[in-house]
Formats: sequence, structure tokens, C-alpha cells
Amino acid sequence: MTKPSLTLFGSTGSIGSQALDILRQRPDLFTIHALTANGNAALLAKQANEFRPSFLGLAEDSKIDELKSLLQYKPVILSGKNMVQEEDLYHSDLVLNALVGFSGFVPTMNALKAGKRVALANKESLVVGGELICNREKGLLERIVPVDSEHSAMLQCLVGESMEFVKKIIITASGGPFRTFSKEKMERVTVEDALKHPNWTMGSKITIDSATMMNKGLEIIEAYWLYDLPVERIEPVIHPQSIIHSVIEFTDGSSKAQLGPPDMKVPILYALTYPTRIDYPNPVLEWSSKMDMTFEPVDHARFPAINLAVQSIKAGGFKPAILNAANEVAVAKFLNREIRYIDIPSLIAETLTQYEPQGQVTYESLIECDREAREVASKLLLH
Repeated sequence: MTKPSLTLFGSTGSIGSQALDILRQRPDLFTIHALTANGNAALLAKQANEFRPSFLGLAEDSKIDELKSLLQYKPVILSGKNMVQEEDLYHSDLVLNALVGFSGFVPTMNALKAGKRVALANKESLVVGGELICNREKGLLERIVPVDSEHSAMLQCLVGESMEFVKKIIITASGGPFRTFSKEKMERVTVEDALKHPNWTMGSKITIDSATMMNKGLEIIEAYWLYDLPVERIEPVIHPQSIIHSVIEFTDGSSKAQLGPPDMKVPILYALTYPTRIDYPNPVLEWSSKMDMTFEPVDHARFPAINLAVQSIKAGGFKPAILNAANEVAVAKFLNREIRYIDIPSLIAETLTQYEPQGQVTYESLIECDREAREVASKLLLH
């Protein structure tokens, strides 16, 4: 029996690297059709020499010679920011989109257009293009399997259930490193402080989003599109231990939760093998040991990013795309030490106020909106 094939966008990042770790343990699951990376030519070459995909993609043209010099075989090499448009990349059974930010939107759209199943770790695809994807593509839930731990948890709790009996979704958040900080202390947060997440090991952009809790705002928007539930019925709750990943509350008063240690390989594996499960040596909870699980409400005054996200999805149209673009610019500015940590939500709010694009939401207009929103956000001077 022929193994199914996998295209992996973002193979050198945190999610992509962990997905390949899984395939090292379980090489029976997939053959690798294509791997892509942004600029880490050395790691991409190492992965390629091991898994031997037919196609490689590298976004940074300047690194192509380095990549070629390190390869031990001759795959087809695609380069440049537009390489994600190459149809050959989508000639696989499953597309795992592990890209970070708006760059992941185009591969998601292309994979869906090609009729492929998408294991989606790129939350911005639905944040920016949820309206477009849901309007254009039929059978969305059947063809997108979420990789985010929270949305994977929701899916696992909803298997065998009908959405008509769902009262609300409780989406859990660790609270990040600044959950107990005073406003005064948050004003002195450094880049190094913000990159120290208490529970998860992630890339720098996602780690900062966790610190500001914008990640939870983006995940609320993602859940809104994935599960077709009013945003008022998607409730964020602080759960510092990151053991319960999401809860579904039903109309009869019962609730289902998905639990496990904070380990991304569980949702990655579930997305790769959905709707089945397989044996894999992931860590498990020690049920016979003492275990604390606590919950508390979100302090929206200290973490305004969540409300910015909720307001943007309520407004609809281009607002979620503007939110996402402004957030990416703000996070980059903070990481470059151009603005303070507490300025991140202020820059996003100001961009949402100043930029009001008109017209219909289309593939082309979303691309243009993203470009223009970044320009507006980049030029803002905060007082």
C-alpha cells in the first residue's frame, strides 16, 4: 500500500521541526513531497537530505546557493516569496501549513483550491481570510484540521457531537509571563522578559503574542470561523497550568475538555492522522500524582489585545486583516526595541482607527489591505 504524501510549509520552524520529529518516529505515516522554509538554508538542507522530498522551497533568494551546496541529491528547488504559488507544491495528499503570520494565507487558499486537506497551524489564514475561505470553499470543517492546541482540543471534544447542542466554547490561556504583573511593572518589560514563556517553547512572534494575549484574540477569531459560533459564545479563561486546552459546554449543562501536558506534538499528530489515532510516545499526565488546575477571568484592562480582536471580527470586512497586519508590525518593532511592550496594543488600535479600506473582500483586496495596513502601522508615532 502506497504511503500518503505530505507537503510541509515552514519545515524549519517550531511546528515544522516537531512534525518531522514525529515522522522520524513513525516513518510509516507519510512520504515527504515538499519542504519549504523562509531563510534557514542549512536546516532545510539537513531535513531534505534526510527525507528526500521531490521539491524544496526557499523564500530568500540570497540563500539558494548555500542550499544547493549542502544538498546531497538534486530535488527541484523553488525560490522567492512567490514560490508558494507553484502548483507542484500542492500535488500531495496533505498540506501542513506551519508558516507564521500572513505569509501562510496564500498556501492555505491554494491548498483548498486544489482540493487538499489542510493541517492548519497558521492561524492568520482564518484571521485574515476566514470570510473569504468560508464563502468560497465548501466543506471547510472537513478539509481543515486545526493544529493549534486549543482548536485541536475543541475538535477532539466535538467529534460525535452536533453543533446545535453546543452552548459555548471555553478557550484556555496560560496568561503568559505577565499574568500577575502590575501596570507599572508591565511598562518596564524587556524583550528578554517577553520571550520567556512559562509553559510553551515557541517561535519569537508567537511567544510575544502569548505575552500580550493577542494569540488568544486571534484564536477566538479562528474558532469563530472553524466552528460557526457567535463570538460572544467563545469565552477566554486563564488557566496557568496549560493542562486543559479547551472546553466545550453543552446545552444540557455538561462539558467536555481535552487535557494533556503542554506538548505541541499531540495536536500535530492528531492533525496528521485525523480522524484516527495512532500509538506514539507523547508525554501523559500522571493521574495518581497531586495535580493543581486553577482558573481565573481574563483581565482585559491589562490585556487589551483580546478585545481589539473581538471588536475586529464583530466589525468584519477588512478589520481582522488590519488587526493582524498591525500586530505583526508592532511585534517586529518591539523585538527590534523600537517600541515598548505596552505600546503593542496601542499601535494596533491606532492602525485600526486610521486605516479604513473600502470595497469587497476578495483575495486581491486582502493582499492589498495587508500591504497598506503595514505601511500605516510602520509610520505611526505613538505618544
